[in-house]
Amino acid sequence: MKKISIVIPCYNDPVYIREAVKSAIAQTYQNKEIIIVDDGSNHGTKSVLAELSTGVTKIISQSNQGLSAARNAGIAFANGEYILVLDSDDFFEPTFCEKAVSLKEANASNYKIITCYAKRFDDRGFIDIFKPQGGTIKNFLFSNSAIGNSLFAKADWIDIEGYDEKMTSGYEDWEFYIRLLKLSGEAVVIEEPLFNYRQKNQSMRISANRIKYELWRYIFNKHISLYKQHYEEFIDYFLQKLEQEEVEKIKNTTRLEFKIGEMILAPFRFLKKIFK
Repeated sequence: MKKISIVIPCYNDPVYIREAVKSAIAQTYQNKEIIIVDDGSNHGTKSVLAELSTGVTKIISQSNQGLSAARNAGIAFANGEYILVLDSDDFFEPTFCEKAVSLKEANASNYKIITCYAKRFDDRGFIDIFKPQGGTIKNFLFSNSAIGNSLFAKADWIDIEGYDEKMTSGYEDWEFYIRLLKLSGEAVVIEEPLFNYRQKNQSMRISANRIKYELWRYIFNKHISLYKQHYEEFIDYFLQKLEQEEVEKIKNTTRLEFKIGEMILAPFRFLKKIFK
């Protein structure tokens, strides 16, 4: 059995880290190691991490450098042929590693990423089941088609020189997968909700979406040759986006609320023109 290294970066997360580690320990796949990377956490989190040493192979401590750097530090230490990154506020079902390795071994050279469906939840309970598309590089050109916590080979991580540590504001998973699939291979999806994703009011995902155009620009420029190769798809995608915006704009202007607003504002606009 090939070894899996489960790498769990943690930054100031004393509340949920226990559940993440517990889910790693509970994996039915036996040949595994668990590595926690303390990315400059506060004293409260460090105290919790100290309590979690049983069942954990290694706790690495470093100054705060961001998620990409923390993952890279953990993977660099890892002895496993396969890597599974796990965020400290999420957790896997016990059979994920077993099923992921079985699928990976079925076509190790072509199956670069093994992902799965994800159950999304918040403090109030269940939200929905997210079903990533998976696929080849074409499926990853304009969005991430796998969950960020997926299984891949350490050899592939070495080949593409790890996560981009300049990306400290989000979308680092997507960019990493682009490089994994750029030359060949595909992401395969286990069609079961074996991952549990916690949606919080404040998270890196939410922060990243606020600056998504800035992050898109970085990714598109970094991989400019790739997008030149897929020029037609690139143009089609953005034309479709523009068309969707036009349709939504027309819908909004025909809504009753919009028409009433226009009627109410009309006299004020008339007066504004007079006294301009």
